[in-house]
Amino acid sequence: MVEELPTALEQKSAECSVERKKSLRARYSYGIIFLLTNLSAWFIRDYGQKVFPQLQYLESCGIEGRDCFHTMGVLRVSLGCFIFFLLMFLTTFKTSKLDEASSKWHSRWWKLKFILLIVSLAVPFFFPSDFIHLYGELARVGAGIFLVLQLISVIQFITWWNNYWMPDEKRKPSCFLGLFMSTLFYIASMCGIVLMYSLYAPTTSCSLNIFFITWTAILLVVMMAISLHSKVNRGLLSSGIMASYIVFLCWSAIRSEPATENCNAQKQEKSNVDWTTVLSFLIAICAIVMATFSTGIDSQSFQFRKDKVQEEDDIPYKYGFFHMIFSLGAMYFAMLFISWNLDSSARKWSIDIGWASTWVKIVNEWLAATIYLWKLIFPVVRQTKVMDHEETTQQIHNSALP
Repeated sequence: MVEELPTALEQKSAECSVERKKSLRARYSYGIIFLLTNLSAWFIRDYGQKVFPQLQYLESCGIEGRDCFHTMGVLRVSLGCFIFFLLMFLTTFKTSKLDEASSKWHSRWWKLKFILLIVSLAVPFFFPSDFIHLYGELARVGAGIFLVLQLISVIQFITWWNNYWMPDEKRKPSCFLGLFMSTLFYIASMCGIVLMYSLYAPTTSCSLNIFFITWTAILLVVMMAISLHSKVNRGLLSSGIMASYIVFLCWSAIRSEPATENCNAQKQEKSNVDWTTVLSFLIAICAIVMATFSTGIDSQSFQFRKDKVQEEDDIPYKYGFFHMIFSLGAMYFAMLFISWNLDSSARKWSIDIGWASTWVKIVNEWLAATIYLWKLIFPVVRQTKVMDHEETTQQIHNSALP
């Protein structure tokens, strides 16, 4: 009996190890599904009318199938992807242990889930166009929520990286490397600012671009100053990484301006598609998938309790949160493919181009800087309030004494 107990524990441990590996591998399978759905949305938008002329016979697709291609086609595919991951969320969000049936559903049964995916993608093509348009309005909100969650995840990662390279007497080499990397990030940020002025603000008539770039430079200086303040003292690494990130967002926003703008020296109106356009498009799709994937597996950044001990049979990441992020990501990629505009169709092989896209990215940049600055200032504000409260309590206590 004594010998059977360790054997049973070892068997359970081995089973948990196998289930954990399947669970971790399942993340990449869902990532591939999300990538293929992205490509399907693009294909329906740009080539669906030529390849699938049969869809025009569906009543829901309207005259000549207009409501099933281009912008409406993207929204229908996005809705199908949203339905699939919403169903996965509803069936797994309560999962906590690897031996639960919902955990096995998350990691196995791929043939059944493939059928579920096909049905989920097909059903929206039978919905009336008014319903799809309503989904498009809701998708704007969902995409905005996705961007906020992504920002929090990115800032949490930057904070972790900064803490890892914080000065430590026991790790002098890592301290030197951290200082080197912070300097490198700031140099890259400064070079990015100068480059954007030369490429996207060649004349004083480009006032909007000048405003975008100048405000980004101001945010960069403010973040550096607050990080080095004696009461904050968070070092230069996190602010340097964040500076590079907001410079990237500013560059991405200006690049999203319509091709007809004269202030964009590198963008010319082209009727043909060259290899750089295709490569940029594919990189953008991969970036969408990576952003969704990295945010989906980062459930720890959104936990209120950080002190919970991980047990051997606990799931390695929150399945419900993972699928929720992918369902919001479905709304996000739809907005990128239609440039956040429900009433016009984007050019072939284009993604996230237009004034709506530009302003979404600019607001995203400002929000990122605001959240980061708040994370720097909040501990100081909270400490000051605690000290004031303690002083007030002490004064009341002293005045009460005879």
